[in-house]
Amino acid sequence: MYEEFYGLKERPFRMVPSPNCLYLSNNHQRALTYLQYGVMEDVGFILLTGEIGTGKTTLIRHILNELESDIQAGVIFNTNISSTELLRLILQSFSLPLPEGGKAQTLDELHKFLIQNHAEGKQTVLVIDEAQNLSLEALEEVRMLSNFQNQDQSLLQIMLVGQPELRAKLKDPRFSSLTQRIAVSYHLSALTTEEARDYIAFRLKNAGGKSKLFELEAIDMICQVSGGVPRTINLLCDAALVYGFGYELKSIPAPVIEQVIKDKGGMGLELQEDQRGTAPVVELEQAGEVTEPENRNGLLRRLEALEVNFHKLNMQTEWQVEELERRSEGFKADLVANLKKLLDEERQKYNKLLMKYTLLRYSHKKLREQIDGNGKDVSETAEDPQQAGSSTGNIPVRLRAVLQRHRLLISAWGRSTQSTTGENPTFGSTKEPRER
Repeated sequence: MYEEFYGLKERPFRMVPSPNCLYLSNNHQRALTYLQYGVMEDVGFILLTGEIGTGKTTLIRHILNELESDIQAGVIFNTNISSTELLRLILQSFSLPLPEGGKAQTLDELHKFLIQNHAEGKQTVLVIDEAQNLSLEALEEVRMLSNFQNQDQSLLQIMLVGQPELRAKLKDPRFSSLTQRIAVSYHLSALTTEEARDYIAFRLKNAGGKSKLFELEAIDMICQVSGGVPRTINLLCDAALVYGFGYELKSIPAPVIEQVIKDKGGMGLELQEDQRGTAPVVELEQAGEVTEPENRNGLLRRLEALEVNFHKLNMQTEWQVEELERRSEGFKADLVANLKKLLDEERQKYNKLLMKYTLLRYSHKKLREQIDGNGKDVSETAEDPQQAGSSTGNIPVRLRAVLQRHRLLISAWGRSTQSTTGENPTFGSTKEPRER
């Protein structure tokens, strides 16, 4: 409708998830990196959660489009089903025929398919979107699928994608064996204000339009009302472009956004009000006394919204605490490894110093014996005592100089060893250094 008027190749804010329109914020880039690592390394279970409209499905489709030829993927989007229906959907996702019979025949067909893929060197990945809707029975069936293994390698890699309620389900003690197999886990949050501005500009530019089609005040209003959720941003921006086209506006000002919000009557924006949590409180303060039944119903709805918001914040806080504890364990292990490395280096230095010190002491001992032996021989062979005394003082002069130099070296090595080990080896001591 408005594409030609604004010089666009296509609608920039379509509601259908498209991997071609993937905007990688810092948060989305980290999520993409973790998911790619999990798939490429075949780590087992992968968990991705996020609020409604934060871009989980778009991210998954982007990853599936980039899979290599030796990776075969199946995707399930309808999850409000029984465990038996889930198994049949899994077969359909891999384009497998549905066998006649019950659950046993379905599992056997799936197992044969996984064995064949493994024999051909292919990796099999199952993506379950909207996994928070899985019943406890179906979730238990997913856990059982992880038992398809060949010796020490899993035959089926499973990626669970859903809203934060999925994490609450997985905390059930019955699924402890499943959660222990989750190797990669990430929670996708909404965009920041700066990221939301860049997201709008990215979408417009990707569609061939001008990145500054929306005025700054209009963008700030969109960021505030949407709460940084990409789907809500798309909803507001698309409607604003329709209004702008109707009014023949070359750019979209803030009053157009106000009109869009007013005309929608809050439809599609309830989630963002719940996330913010402050808007319902302000409305209650301005309402004054609540006497009419309609106002009472509105009060109850707002209280329920606050309870839902509190529940979500509580789950997010618990998840962040778990994530910090997991990271602290990693930092502790790195610190211990570095300390061990430094200790090994210091021990090597000490051993070298100790070896040099021992050699110097041995050399010093030999020099002293040589000096004492030369002096004694001269005294015995001299004809005149005065000549003997003179010879004793003159013959070992060079040896005494060498001895003095060795004294200085031993003293220096002793000080170095003391600074390294805390010990103080004494010159001329007959006590040998302790072995370390």
